[in-house]
Amino acid sequence: MTALEINADGVLNQGTFIPSPNHDARPDEAEVKLIVIHNISLPPGQYGGNGIIELFTNQLDPTAHPYYAEIHTLKVSSHFLIRRDGSVLQFVPCGLRAWHAGVSQWQGQERCNDFSVGIELEGCDTDTFTEAQYTQLQQLIAALKKRYPIAGIAGHSDIAPGRKTDPGPGFDWSRIA
Repeated sequence: MTALEINADGVLNQGTFIPSPNHDARPDEAEVKLIVIHNISLPPGQYGGNGIIELFTNQLDPTAHPYYAEIHTLKVSSHFLIRRDGSVLQFVPCGLRAWHAGVSQWQGQERCNDFSVGIELEGCDTDTFTEAQYTQLQQLIAALKKRYPIAGIAGHSDIAPGRKTDPGPGFDWSRIA
């Protein structure tokens, strides 16, 4: 297996790139120094469909599922999504600011989107993640650390406590230590 690598444009050398319009430039002084781990499933608790891709590309059909009617107007994205089978999708180059963290703070610094890379794991708070996901996550973290001065890894719940709960109790933090 070839090691994952992030190129100079901030794009993963392996995986599938699906551009999201939901991004903008990072502030000039911002360095990528934080990895934020999330979970997502669309519809909630269901895996394998195109709902996540459609959400991140503003193509979610509000009539396809009752929950979609509530969220179809959101403008959100993440840099990466790791599916249950370990496949990796990228939506935003790492040099750009994806819209994944929302109102957030890490080590006294607000606006985590400015200096972080978001990694979504296909899953939910109540399920465990797959071996394939942990393997790809470990490799993706190594590639990000090789390219950027990563100083920390946090869950969405760590940077937005009380507002977010992911990656949830099913995530085994010891697998990325």
